[in-house]
Parts: sequence; C-alpha cells; structure tokens
Amino acid sequence: MLKKINIAVIGATGYTGLDLINLLSKHPKVNIKNLCATKNLGKKISYFDKRIKKKLPKITSINDIEWKKLDLVFLSLPNGEAQKIIKKTYYKFDKLKYIDLSADFRIKNPKIYKKNYGLNHKANDLIKKSIYSIAEFNKSKIRNFRIISNPGCYPTSIQIPLVPLIMKKLIKLDNIVIDSKSGYSGAGKNFENKFTHKNLYKSTFAYGIKNHRHVCEIDQEFSKHTNKKVQFTFNPHLLPTFRGILSSIYLNTRNNINSNKIKSTLKKFYRKNRFIKILNINTQIGSGNVLNTNNCEISVCDTRIKGRIVIFSALDNLIKGASGQAVQNMNFLFNFSEKLGLDG
Repeated sequence: MLKKINIAVIGATGYTGLDLINLLSKHPKVNIKNLCATKNLGKKISYFDKRIKKKLPKITSINDIEWKKLDLVFLSLPNGEAQKIIKKTYYKFDKLKYIDLSADFRIKNPKIYKKNYGLNHKANDLIKKSIYSIAEFNKSKIRNFRIISNPGCYPTSIQIPLVPLIMKKLIKLDNIVIDSKSGYSGAGKNFENKFTHKNLYKSTFAYGIKNHRHVCEIDQEFSKHTNKKVQFTFNPHLLPTFRGILSSIYLNTRNNINSNKIKSTLKKFYRKNRFIKILNINTQIGSGNVLNTNNCEISVCDTRIKGRIVIFSALDNLIKGASGQAVQNMNFLFNFSEKLGLDG
C-alpha cells in the first residue's frame, strides 16, 4: 500500500485554495507540509475558513518550503505565477509533481496564451511536458506527466457532456449555443474589482460576450476529438450567488438521433465514473444538488424543434470545477482510489 504523500498548497487563502485545503485535510493519504501565501504570514488556516478543523501548518512564505521533502505541489495562483515557480524547481527536484489550478499550462500554444491572457509564457519548454486533465478523460495517461493542468470551471462543465457526443459523431458541429451561469466565487476574491455593475449581489450579469478566455481552451480540447471545426458561441453570466455553475448547451443531433440515444450514450460513456450523474430525460435541473460536491449532473432535454436538444450541465465551480478535480487528478496521479477525500 502506497504511503502518504507530502504536499504543499501555494495560494492557500483564495476561494479555491481554501476549498482545496478543506478537502486535503480529510484525505487519508496526504500530509500537508506547507500552506503558502504572500500575506497573513503566521496565521492559522482556520482564521480564513472555519470548516478546516484539522491542525495544519501556519501560513508561510514559499521561501520556507523544503522542496526535496515534497511529492506534490498544488498551485492556486493568479495566471502567470505558477509557471515561474515550476520553471525554477522542475529540473532541480526530478520527482516533484505539480497540479496547477491556473491557466498557465492549459493552452498549448504560447502565442494563443499571450493573446488571451496578455502574458508572455516564461516556461515554454515545460508546456509539452504537461497534460491538460479533465480527470475522467485521463485516468491512465496522467501518470506519465509531472505537470498536471487543471481545466477551467466553465470548460469542465461543457466538455463533460459534449466530448463523448463529438467522439461518437452524434451531434452536428455547427450552431452550438453554450449559455453558462456561475456564482461570483469563480472570479476570485477580488471579483468586486472585476465586476462593477449595479446591484452586484442582486442581479445577473452577462460578460465576456465575444472573446471570453475560456473559448480558446474549449476550442483546443474539442480539436483533439474531431478534425472538423466545432462552431459554437459561448456566453458566461455572473449570478448573485457564491458558488455553482449551470451550463445550458443547445445543439442539433445528426441522422435523427433522439434525446434517449444522447442520454444512453452519455450514461454508457460515464458508467465507471462515480462523479458524473446522468439524469432521466427532461429532468429539471439546477446547481443546488451539486454544491459542495465533486459531482457533475447532466440532463438531456427535448425542445420544441425536432432534432434540437438542450443539455444542462451543473457542477460546483470551486470543487468539480477546480479543487475537487485537482484532488481527483491527484488520486489518479498517485494511484489512489478515485473517491478518496471527495466522498462525504
């Protein structure tokens, strides 16, 4: 039986970092050696999150890490920061693994990364040594890599229902409309600086209307499963709620494929995946059932137009869309049971 692994969390006090630590504190195979941030050094993690009951190391600087004693580092940092840390340590500590929750290693083309994130990539040579990993798609491949790129929350909610249908050629690849709504935690703790619209906590707000950053990520991943261009529009909305995503995906099926066939295909594809829940046809759905879980619920529904269906996909943006998926990727990376630290 594999012994416990030693881990560090860098970026410990953000929304995602705190959810990640809460999960890891209950994981039976994890020793948390370092919790790092740039502010509030010396404080207990429970100061930031009362859910975390376990006695853990106090917040310290990254300079206090003893890298050679670690097996894995989680990086929950602003875009551009994880790549710097990984570049400095990757070749020095050849057994150290990384799970990056930012966008730094999601985009394989550095030019596209710069176009969408406004940053020159500082570790181009390491991009090819990383794997973009929605956990359900990479159970075995993930162990061949040391840098694991955790996907974005919106792209996770979109790819889980669509990728199997693209692979099976059951849907038309044009005129796909993706309408996604998320709680404001998805924008991070500084979201009030990013969103200044009137009645922030009482209204729904559409943003990123033409070129949201996640479009290039979705494009890139769809291209792995078809040599045809997938024509879709994507529009995110901010909701006056803390967490949760609901994506509504409108599409046309091919060759008179009906909603029952779509549902049965998804159910068969995910039959061995405990966190993907395929609901009955035409089930009404919201994010309520998935909050504070690593589950993704999917409902396939008919519309008034023959051959056009809508697929609803719901997940918790901070867990299945971020920290929970990171723990799930860790479990596969170290050959633990998939459910460790994620059930209950």
